[in-house]
Amino acid sequence: MRRTVLLGGAALGVAVIVALGGAYVYEFSGLRTAPKPLGLSSAPAAASPSIAASASSAGAGGLTGSWTVAQGSEAGYRVSEVFAGQTSSHEAVARTSSVSGALTVQEGSAGLQATSIRFTAQLGSLQSVDQVAGRDVSQRDRIVSETLSVFQYPTATFQTRGVDLPAALASGQTVTLTVPGELTIRGVTRSVTVTVQARLSGGEVQAAGSTSFAMGDFGISPPRIPITTVDPHVTLEFALVLARG
Repeated sequence: MRRTVLLGGAALGVAVIVALGGAYVYEFSGLRTAPKPLGLSSAPAAASPSIAASASSAGAGGLTGSWTVAQGSEAGYRVSEVFAGQTSSHEAVARTSSVSGALTVQEGSAGLQATSIRFTAQLGSLQSVDQVAGRDVSQRDRIVSETLSVFQYPTATFQTRGVDLPAALASGQTVTLTVPGELTIRGVTRSVTVTVQARLSGGEVQAAGSTSFAMGDFGISPPRIPITTVDPHVTLEFALVLARG
């Protein structure tokens, strides 16, 4: 009987050591990676037939007209985590390709202007794309979904009435824009400023940018994750491909 108890205790001890070893790999190994922030593609994407057909129109008529979100667009977030016993942080990054929206470019008194801007991302399809050795980071997605009350508030939306466009954009140059607007998350709307880089390329408009804010601004509390502290500040980022509507 005593031997059975000792063997059982030894087996339990081995199991604990193995579990702690796995936790050590996750928390303290430093084998953690996160993708770079979303940005403009380094080279023009291959144009689809519909986009290629509109390229000549873009050249003749400039940028004026309606533009809608096309395939290849992404949006997501990045936030810092600090694991127990560590001083360096890790960037948790999640993204979704379920992005929609549109804008209209028209001639204004001071030149080109983008108006009726509205973009929406489906929060329920956010998937973690960072990596931590020995850890299934997709488990974080469920916690984030619950934190954002995705069942009740499935989308995040950015909209603004308009922004002036530099003439250089029509010539294919990369331009930087500061775009004020309203961001709605979890049923709360706040004014934000988005920094955007944009470029006309191959009949498409590429636009990439980000904005940062405190979770509390939208009534969100940092997710509660065992042995991990989540920074209350988050960066939303996006890379959009816009095709003529």
